[in-house]
Amino acid sequence: MTNLKTYTLITGASGGIGYNLAELVAADGKNLVLAARSGDKLDQLASDIRKKNKTEVITIAVDLSEEAGVTKLISEITSKNLQVDTLINNAGFGDFGDFAKADLEKNMEMIRLNISTLTRLSHFFVRGMLSAGQGRIMNVASTAAFMPGPGMAVYYASKAYVLSFSEALTRELKGTGVTVTTLCPGPTDTGFAASAGLGKSLLHRILPAATSPEVAKAGYKAMMKGKAIIIPGFMNKLSAFTPRFSPRSMVRNMIYGIHKNH
Repeated sequence: MTNLKTYTLITGASGGIGYNLAELVAADGKNLVLAARSGDKLDQLASDIRKKNKTEVITIAVDLSEEAGVTKLISEITSKNLQVDTLINNAGFGDFGDFAKADLEKNMEMIRLNISTLTRLSHFFVRGMLSAGQGRIMNVASTAAFMPGPGMAVYYASKAYVLSFSEALTRELKGTGVTVTTLCPGPTDTGFAASAGLGKSLLHRILPAATSPEVAKAGYKAMMKGKAIIIPGFMNKLSAFTPRFSPRSMVRNMIYGIHKNH
């Protein structure tokens, strides 16, 4: 017998935007599957959610930057016969510095997590959603998706992939009952900047940083409405669309200058 319960799967749920999205989903009374590297942080989040909401929370500690980790996640969800009707691909990270001097393995890990894992999970779960005739996918990109990023070349390129891929799926899935939303936040107060080696970058000083709960709320609201792209904040919208009307040489020189003065 098919499990009648449905679940929202959130990757990278142990902190930042993923953490806040988990809180919003639970507040809506939906069951959760939370995935991230840190089992301890996931268990604490699950405990907090259960105290506030009458909802089921399943945690799966897994490294999604490795193929084996993605396989483990899919296997556990399949073996438990969990029907995922909402997928939030939030897991991802960046790295700061010129590509020639970068840690290649860290960049390859970034590509696997930001691109390969997101693609594989989308492919696996969208088929079940199509069979059910309904479902939602949110892929977390960035305002970086709209421009080249010298000084963070692989990260910007990975988010450009997420945006392009998600927009294409939006059109392919039109009329099926399955929607794809791309969340493109600008600078946000999470642990991202520190883990990327940015610190308080010039970009974070130029653009006012949003809070993680604000970004999560905007993304969740857009996903529930089936909106294709959401860029929270007026200044972030401006920074995303300005490159469309500017010479590309000017855009890449500007971004390079920002990163060099971090």
